[in-house]
Amino acid sequence: MCELFALNSRLAAAAHFSLSGFAARGGRTADHVDGWGVAFHAGEHCEVIVEDQPAAESALASHYGRHPVPARNIVAHIRKATQGVRALENCHPFRRDWAGRSWVFAHNGDLQDFHPDLDGSFTPAGQTDSERAFCWLMQRLQQRFGHRLPDWPELAATLAPWLHEVAEHGRFNLLLTDGRAMLAHASTRLHWLRRQAPFRQVQLRDGGLSLDLALLNGPRDRMTLVATEPLTHDEDWQAFRPGEVRVFAQGDCVFMSEGIRTPAAA
Repeated sequence: MCELFALNSRLAAAAHFSLSGFAARGGRTADHVDGWGVAFHAGEHCEVIVEDQPAAESALASHYGRHPVPARNIVAHIRKATQGVRALENCHPFRRDWAGRSWVFAHNGDLQDFHPDLDGSFTPAGQTDSERAFCWLMQRLQQRFGHRLPDWPELAATLAPWLHEVAEHGRFNLLLTDGRAMLAHASTRLHWLRRQAPFRQVQLRDGGLSLDLALLNGPRDRMTLVATEPLTHDEDWQAFRPGEVRVFAQGDCVFMSEGIRTPAAA
């Protein structure tokens, strides 16, 4: 299956250390070789980069693992294809615009027999179940709110039952952000970690690199990381419950739903 990574930060932060370990899973320490992508959301600016080659062999992915790109919300994905060929249009994260914001979505899982009715307001460019689910969610948000941008607690409470509905078709672990906050939903497997002062030295599980986080962060820095599998040793990664939805803003959790056991996680 694919793997997910996200960062939500109080201040603009660079995730190049984490991204370097994450990229190693794209063909070096794991077999997610069907493409990769990363989105940087800094204020009103959103940049999405995708490639349809293994991240571990990509000079571009290596660049982002070495050079910081500060942002308050970062979403990354390494792909192991289940539906859709290896192609740029099938690589996550996907991006759509609604209510004056750029929305970024990435999915880990496999949805069977999921072919929702789409009215053309949001149309998939590729063949993946993931992009179909994203377009359907955006369509429903537009139908519910029109062009009004709701606050994230209202948005998350609206989305949660829809996410559970999609998860009835299979594994539906996902990340969604519009640059204001980061939503994460786990139907089977996802972990999160909050970092704040005092920062200390950490070591990546993939590649063995270590870094003293105190050299990069100050006392006001606070961030939450989300990943399919924990990225570092000796940090307090917390597992999501099946069906749990969390929203992170300013590096802290601002919304949490009760986890429910979906058929895919039973």
